Formats: sequence, C-alpha cells, structure tokens
Amino acid sequence: MTRKLSLSFLTCLGATPEDSVRAAAAAGYDYVGFRMLPAAPGGIAFPLMNDPARLRDLRGLMADQGIGLFDVEMIRLSADFQAEPYLPFLECSGELGARAILVAGDDPDEQRLTGSYVELCQAAAQFGLSADLEFMPQSELHDLSAAMRVLKAACQPNQGVIIDALHVSRSGTPVALIKDVPPEWLNYAQICDGPAEIPPTREGLNFAARHKRLMPGEGAIDLGSIFSSLPDCLPIAVEVPNDRQSAGLSPATWAERAKRASLSILDAIPARAG
Repeated sequence: MTRKLSLSFLTCLGATPEDSVRAAAAAGYDYVGFRMLPAAPGGIAFPLMNDPARLRDLRGLMADQGIGLFDVEMIRLSADFQAEPYLPFLECSGELGARAILVAGDDPDEQRLTGSYVELCQAAAQFGLSADLEFMPQSELHDLSAAMRVLKAACQPNQGVIIDALHVSRSGTPVALIKDVPPEWLNYAQICDGPAEIPPTREGLNFAARHKRLMPGEGAIDLGSIFSSLPDCLPIAVEVPNDRQSAGLSPATWAERAKRASLSILDAIPARAG
C-alpha cells in the first residue's frame, strides 16, 4: 500500500526548516514537520511567524521541492494557558498549509486542561488545523487512557491523538486500547523504535525521546502490533532522533535511512479487509 510519510522535526534535530524541506525532498518524503515554538524554555525552535520574508521564501521552496507541511510544534497546555498569544503561530501554520498541531498536556488538573484544549481547538479551527494530543509518561497526560478522557470530554471536530510508538511503549499503553480509538480522532502517528530499558526519571525519558530513539526494527518495541492497529491510510511521521548514529551524516542521508527502516516495518503489515 502507499503510505504518506512525513519527516518529523526531531529526526533531523537542529536542521533549519529550509534544510529539512530539502532533506525530505531528497529522501522521498511527502511532508515535513517544523518546530516553531520550543519544547522547553531555551530549546531549539524556528519562530517563522516573526519573519515574513523568510516565511515567503520558505513557501516558495516547499512548492519547488514538492513538500507539504504536516505538523507544527508545539503547544503546551499549562495551568495558565490562553489561546490568544498563540494566534500568530496558528495563523503562520495555516499560511504554510500545515495540517496538525502537536499538543502536550502539562496541567495536572484534567478538567482545566480539557477546557484549555477546547479553547485551543476552537482557535486552531479558524486556520484549518487539527489539535493533536501527544500523551507521554513524562507529561500530565501519562498514557492513551488519559488522552482519551480529555477527547471524550472536549468533543471538538478538529481534535485528535497522536500514537507515538515510543510513548505507547514507555507508558504501558495496551495495543487493544489503540484499536478502540475512533478513526476520526487519528490524524497521524509517529514511528520509531527504542530499547527495552525504560529511563526511571522524567529527565531521562525526555532525553531519550529527543536524542536516543532507535531506527524501526533495531529496538524492542512491538511496532507491528501498534501499526497494524491503525488505519491503513493514516499518515506516518518518521521521528528517529539519535545523536550518536546520525553524527557526521547529512540530514538527507539520515532521513533516507530512517524512511527505509520505517517502510521495512510498515510495508510488512497486511492491509486490513474493508
């Protein structure tokens, strides 16, 4: 089957949006992901919404290279979240043709987090964007069950949840629960692999997720079971940051290797009848 693949920002961590677009095109991806807001204070990000000239040139480059923008990162739903300050980010994402926003849940009050998520969904809808919750054991949305509770309460037309193979494994989310996610809540999934050992601290989990993921097929995650539980046509973001293995390689070379490893798993999954 033909799957649409996106080159996640983390795979070529540190590459500029321009270099990421060129790498995605050279490696044969359909889409790319950008990080315009940092994952943590002082983290790497490219705030394109603050540079109209660069934004214009980047749109031209994407058109020339035949690469679309899939997801943009990232918004964190903290206790004091308000959507209004994020409107320039959302507008810029819409102008670039993005489809999804990666959203993390950092508020321990689930009811308040749900209210913030509804506010974000409604703001994002104005720009044709879905708001996709990424559950992580190192966040307040620890697992898929927590994300599902928020989605059931929010009930927004542009809501979604990201099935990230690493976080499925690290959170102990059962594959059977993935099968219960309504298809309309699935806009994309993320593929990578990881070792059987799980870091015991939040800091360790974050570092491993950002710098030490493994190529699909090189680790202990049951990728076949995870991805056979998802719709056949679901776009897949390839998210394989590994500082040691990618050292000395160009973004295009690393992206091509990650794509090849991902397809070795995805292409082995039989299409489901119907």
